[in-house]
Amino acid sequence: MWDFFLCLIPSLMLVLLTVLLRNNWILYHAESALKLLGCCMWIISCRLLKLQYPAISASGKEPQLICKPTALANHLKKHYSALAKPPLARWPQSDPHFQIITNLIWPSTESVELQRGTRFTREHLLLQDGGIVALDWAVGLMNPQDQRKKEFHPGGKVLGLHTSNRAIIILIPNALGRVTPHLLKLCYEALQQGFYPVVFNRRGHGGCPLTTPRYQEFGDPSDLMQAVVYLRSHHPSSTIFAVSEGSGSGLLLSYLGERGSSSYLMAAACISPVFHGQLWFEYKIPWLYHWVALIYRKFQINRYATALSSVMDVAKILCCNSLRDMEEFMFCSVKKQDDKLSESMNHVKDNPRLSMKPDWIGYWERNEPLRDADEVAVPVLCLCSKDDPLLPPLSTLSQTLFHDSPYFLLVQTEQGGHCGFIHEDERETTTSWSHSLVLEYFRVVANFFALEEKKKVFKDDAQCWGHGLRHSASFVLPKRRSTLLRKERPVLISRRRQTSTPSDTFTVEEEREDFTWNRSYTR
Repeated sequence: MWDFFLCLIPSLMLVLLTVLLRNNWILYHAESALKLLGCCMWIISCRLLKLQYPAISASGKEPQLICKPTALANHLKKHYSALAKPPLARWPQSDPHFQIITNLIWPSTESVELQRGTRFTREHLLLQDGGIVALDWAVGLMNPQDQRKKEFHPGGKVLGLHTSNRAIIILIPNALGRVTPHLLKLCYEALQQGFYPVVFNRRGHGGCPLTTPRYQEFGDPSDLMQAVVYLRSHHPSSTIFAVSEGSGSGLLLSYLGERGSSSYLMAAACISPVFHGQLWFEYKIPWLYHWVALIYRKFQINRYATALSSVMDVAKILCCNSLRDMEEFMFCSVKKQDDKLSESMNHVKDNPRLSMKPDWIGYWERNEPLRDADEVAVPVLCLCSKDDPLLPPLSTLSQTLFHDSPYFLLVQTEQGGHCGFIHEDERETTTSWSHSLVLEYFRVVANFFALEEKKKVFKDDAQCWGHGLRHSASFVLPKRRSTLLRKERPVLISRRRQTSTPSDTFTVEEEREDFTWNRSYTR
């Protein structure tokens, strides 16, 4: 008899729990208690793992735009609606460590051709020294209904959606070369809004074959220069933008500084950027993330151990216990191997960067992202969060650059983590605020340039009647510094043309004559 009642107790408890949960008041408090319990367990786990945990309470402050007052800045403040939406979401989406795990570390089980609902086509580009980089073009969405026109505030249009030549967005992954879920979501949003996104994979990264015994240095933009000129030559009517994720900003900022006014880009954006490379490598990030990045980096090196053994001490590199030591052993020391060394390092003679003094200080003299910041000639939006656990505190960043340069704009948020910036709307749906911010930034900047170009053409036409006909100069941002009138640095030109005058300009046909592009498509 009693055994029968004891057997019914679990069923009776389940029925009682179902009845109680039908009450909204009980259900609300039960959900609150479970969320509080989960939050406490998460905080305890973070402390056990020695992860720095910021305060959970959201301040509700709007993002802060720090920039020099210019016509572009005033235009952004008037028409940049995304700045009015703070990237706030309830726990656990607001937790920076949760965002890092889901947006950066979480593995992707889908194939290379299909990622997060987006179809990709890979294009291999052969460089001048025999190396290969890969361009992954986002060519379509799996769900045709997702390819729709988005509604913006009155007067706004999606750049490239209503024209035959869509705008191209170059997406640069982090320094490890991993295409993260965060970057794939940005590809999805960009393709959905009518842009043409392409992911730039460095040599040896993202499954790209390593055909030369050379890895790209942290701030060496030579490969990116050739890729951008290739895109420009094959898509001359398309506007080109660029956006970087995390430590990939070291490559993008270096490119903008070295190319100056000849970068072929209309605008650029950096999400959670690394402004000081040496400080970032020497900064002590949480051990869990450092260990994951270190293991991932070692797998990359071990994959090409045979090819790199001629120029690097691979065994010593694989025994390193920090990313700083790996970077130093890879690029600041050369393995001495008599005849093999001279054969494998012939390309050093043609690359002045590699012939400089191979020490840690000299390495960062030529690879710091902001070493040529005064030469940048396109507007760059930098998005940073105060609770980013993977970057040095924002107090270490000097804001003088953003107050003095008309080309650098800084957006600071209270929350957002590292490449997270999760936003939750009234319907409790979460989206990436950084994606909306970057895509709308490109659209607003393009709109500003179009308006200024019309004003300049109208002004030139009016002056022609009084001062004679003259050619209209191409539009640049106001208050252009005299440092931008320097000699353009040769990238893909022959030695014969390196003696040209500063006023020389080269057409697309001339660039094609100087360089033969070899490409191949893979499925």
